[in-house]
Amino acid sequence: MAHNCIVVNLDRCTGCYSCEITCKMENDIALGEHWNKMLQRGPFGDYPNMTRYPLPTMCQQCADAPCVHVCPTGASYRDGNNVVLIDREKCIGCKYCMMACPYGVRDWNKASKTVEKCTLCGHLTANGELPACVKSCSAGARFYGDLDDPNSDVSKELAKYDAADIHELPNVGNNPCTKYIMTSMHGEWMEGAE
Repeated sequence: MAHNCIVVNLDRCTGCYSCEITCKMENDIALGEHWNKMLQRGPFGDYPNMTRYPLPTMCQQCADAPCVHVCPTGASYRDGNNVVLIDREKCIGCKYCMMACPYGVRDWNKASKTVEKCTLCGHLTANGELPACVKSCSAGARFYGDLDDPNSDVSKELAKYDAADIHELPNVGNNPCTKYIMTSMHGEWMEGAE
């Protein structure tokens, strides 16, 4: 089964926020709410040997998604393409999924009183397009595709790097699919950096 996700090459990411802004515009996300958030990690270390880097965060499309397990109504679910989504019609606003998400990437829609999150722009990808954040990345740092397909954009990008240069947010048994590339030439990945 496919494991569609986003890979972010932090060696290229400039922290320009275009992914965050484009996501909000494409999905009509209210002010103060985020499906895609740019965090700044650091600075770490002692002057002059310091590390700082941008860290874009979104749904990590976990292989064993805790948000799906705790949802009492089935509103958090996997679709036929194995993408973790939310059915707003079934969401009762209990926020269990928000508490279960180890990365805090689900958001509360105050108007509809439902939980929302990144959908990998399913309305675009269903038509063969890329997610808005991937299309808008001016640095070419974001990739979308199936981790299980060696010919996908994400697999091809990951294949260019050693395993030591490929990172993920802390795995607490949920197996996040989103990967981050950072080589030691550009910085030091900080464990627990979410």
